[in-house]
Amino acid sequence: MENRHVTLIDSATGKKIDLPVLSGTHGPAVIDIGKLYKELGYFTYDPGFVVTASCESEITFIDGEKGILLYRGYPLEQLAAKSSFLEAAYLLLYGELPKQAALEDFTQKIVHHTMFHEGIKSFYRGFRHDAHPMAIMVGVVGSLSAFYHDSTDIHNPRHREIAAYRLIAKMPTIAAASYKYSIGQPFVYPDNRLSYCGNLLRMLFSVPSDDYAVDPVAERALDLLFLLHADHEQNASTSTVRVAGSSQANPFACVASGITALWGPAHGGASEAVLRMLMEIGDLQQIPKFLDKAKDKNDSFRLMGFGHRVYKTYDPRAVIIREVTHKLLKNMGRSEDPLFELALKLEEIALNDDYFIERHLYPNVDFYSGLIYRALGIPVNMFTVMFAIARTVGWVAQWMEMMSAPQQRIARPRQHYIGPAQREYLEIGERK
Repeated sequence: MENRHVTLIDSATGKKIDLPVLSGTHGPAVIDIGKLYKELGYFTYDPGFVVTASCESEITFIDGEKGILLYRGYPLEQLAAKSSFLEAAYLLLYGELPKQAALEDFTQKIVHHTMFHEGIKSFYRGFRHDAHPMAIMVGVVGSLSAFYHDSTDIHNPRHREIAAYRLIAKMPTIAAASYKYSIGQPFVYPDNRLSYCGNLLRMLFSVPSDDYAVDPVAERALDLLFLLHADHEQNASTSTVRVAGSSQANPFACVASGITALWGPAHGGASEAVLRMLMEIGDLQQIPKFLDKAKDKNDSFRLMGFGHRVYKTYDPRAVIIREVTHKLLKNMGRSEDPLFELALKLEEIALNDDYFIERHLYPNVDFYSGLIYRALGIPVNMFTVMFAIARTVGWVAQWMEMMSAPQQRIARPRQHYIGPAQREYLEIGERK
């Protein structure tokens, strides 16, 4: 293929520079600006990094214009229909779908690491009983490096792999313990005879005094939801994990940093915000009023769960999850759930409203995921925690890819400084 480049001409000096154009498998080509500062003395300015590629990656691809999401080249729709969360996890980590023996071996390795060190339990007692579970997750996950010293050599590929297994395996156990602590119930140890999601449901909802049977419909719905949330390219939390990892921090600290970024209502907290919004709207008759508020620039009300930074059409995950939500509520005898009816009506009206159509404000995955969590009996303050469990797979896959990249360097964004010019220090009595 012919080498492509773009030529920049500095209008002030007339100096020219050729910048290489790099083509990927899919998506727009990128301009390598590595020598822009050295030869012309300029930085680039891109708030939010909306048109800047911060890395090369082989993991996930999104085409927001067409509503396409690929895991290692496989369409998400195919994986959602035929695969499972742990099979998708293997794919994201290793680049290929596993054969049966490899999947069984991988599953067994994850199962082997579901317990956490008994000393970690004492961490929970240090939190207030009403602490937000995400606050607990940040602290406990960050502490894992204090208990698992044998997998923190980031330059050792085997250590990186073991740390990845531990994070994926222990996240449900840590999350369930966070929930149990917040409601004053005893922690439930994992049962490795169960599936990944079946085990999580049991740790969340069983108590020592009663028998507990995992609902297979709930188990499958949760597995699918985790698969849909496993990775999503260079989003805020994934970029945070990569930035932390670029300093050669241990993987547990890196994932804890990802959890902090995910906590924000504009990111992982969006499903929680959607449900609170539906509760605020209250009933079908109030929808027109709140749609008018959403259109009013002077009103602080926001229509949560609509639109996406990347997708300019329907979020492909929302298409899949909408159908699953229908089936789940019907199978669990909750098809008449008033919040679900409200959500469907809100979607119907918004999709036929010129204001939302012109702005490509289609329902995203957060619009429905909160309804599924609610149907499963998971409290609102645990929604983002569930997201963190699923996204841990993507975080560790991205971190492992970054650590093995030969061009990996510590992240150091530059800035456009607009503060005061250099000035001299004045003694306190001389200041105006």
